[in-house]
Amino acid sequence: MGNSHRVDGRAPIHGYYSSSSWIEGAAVRQLETVAAISGVRAVAGMPDLHPGKFGPVGCAILADHIHPAFVGSDAGCGMALFALDLASRRIRVDKAADRLRDVATPYDGDIASELARCELAPSDFDASLGTIGGGNHFCELQAVEEVFDPCCGIDRDRAHLLVHSGSRGLGHALLERHVADGLKPLAPDSEAGQAYLAAHDHALRWASLNRQVIARRAAAALRCEADPVCACSHNCIEHRADGVLHRKGAAPSDQGLVVVPGSRGALSYLVAPLASAPNEALWSIAHGAGRKFDRSSMIGRVGATRSDRERLARNPFGGRVICEDRALLAEEAPEAYKPIAGVIADLEAFGLARVVASFRPVVTVKKIAVERPRKEDRR
Repeated sequence: MGNSHRVDGRAPIHGYYSSSSWIEGAAVRQLETVAAISGVRAVAGMPDLHPGKFGPVGCAILADHIHPAFVGSDAGCGMALFALDLASRRIRVDKAADRLRDVATPYDGDIASELARCELAPSDFDASLGTIGGGNHFCELQAVEEVFDPCCGIDRDRAHLLVHSGSRGLGHALLERHVADGLKPLAPDSEAGQAYLAAHDHALRWASLNRQVIARRAAAALRCEADPVCACSHNCIEHRADGVLHRKGAAPSDQGLVVVPGSRGALSYLVAPLASAPNEALWSIAHGAGRKFDRSSMIGRVGATRSDRERLARNPFGGRVICEDRALLAEEAPEAYKPIAGVIADLEAFGLARVVASFRPVVTVKKIAVERPRKEDRR
């Protein structure tokens, strides 16, 4: 069981992080604020916990009503891991980086056909389908570092691809519609609750398709095929027998293997959630390393000089980082994140998951500077 406590009669709070974890007091106070909301039944904080806008990131919340703010502005954000039919030893880093640059440009495929194939209704944000987005989203070519469980199905010789993206403008618009008049909870069986759930489910399916399209684009650039290994959403609602489960920056522990990535300069871990994990963890585990410093505080901390920006464009494993936005390069620097080894150690120590494989980053794609067309090209 985690570090459980109650504060002033609020819902129980279960913390699955050790005293050595970098957990800000502001994040803990946000957990306590959430636990004090009427109708919240339990809260679980993961070792990647850090402060967020409407509540902490890296937690799961069980309540009797729907709280759109708990899901946040990117419903459906999540990760998908793919195995490529490409041998890691054949990868030439600079050549692979040049080919993968196109993944950071708008998708020029048949979006209408993609939506129709998945039976998704058109939306105002479909032009963004197949794109990574900003913030901490990425598409990363990886090589297997180590396989701890030979039965997990991971071929150590194959390259892999990890895609982290969400529902783009869909999720933001969804939240804005529901918080315009305040952070009001919605009864699951009410008209407003049903409308939110329908839009939420659409955003989750759209985000899943988005990750698939990004993976296909990357595989095509590398002239190979991508086979799905695992996928999940980190920002979502799930109905359970005892309430409405909200995950905000938390991965499900009851849907198979989960990737828990570090920063772009660290290993990612494939873990198997344990069936014996305590129910107080609310069927969830960590979804990544979690931020150590917020984005604004990273500006000036790193990337101020040309040599430092050149350093940030490489990783400690000899890989490349494609990010031509100077501010984003600094905001998402490896130093902004907690050490992933500590997060994984906490998951294992609290009996939430076991590691089956690890991966090192080879090429991380985030953002390129797209040139504006010249006047004569716009005519």
